[in-house]
Amino acid sequence: MNPRLDTIRNKLTAALAPSECIVEDESALHVGHAGAASGGGHYKVRIVCAVFEGQNRLNRHRLVYDCLADMMQTEIHALAITALAPSETKAA
Repeated sequence: MNPRLDTIRNKLTAALAPSECIVEDESALHVGHAGAASGGGHYKVRIVCAVFEGQNRLNRHRLVYDCLADMMQTEIHALAITALAPSETKAA
């Protein structure tokens, strides 16, 4: 169990009410990386949310970063985001 993953997922769920929210810890892939030494982790997020309909990729990422602002630079060193609207998952 990774409490940081739960915190990330809970913050995104509370703020954006996604239909899908998958958070993965990729920190082990970055051992030895300068950012890893600070204690901040590397995470990958896939989030599907109605709020993203009609939003461009930059705005979607801003919404995610805003949700996690208090964790950035301390608990999160790097964040890879896949942010989709529900209509984009049905087409895929």
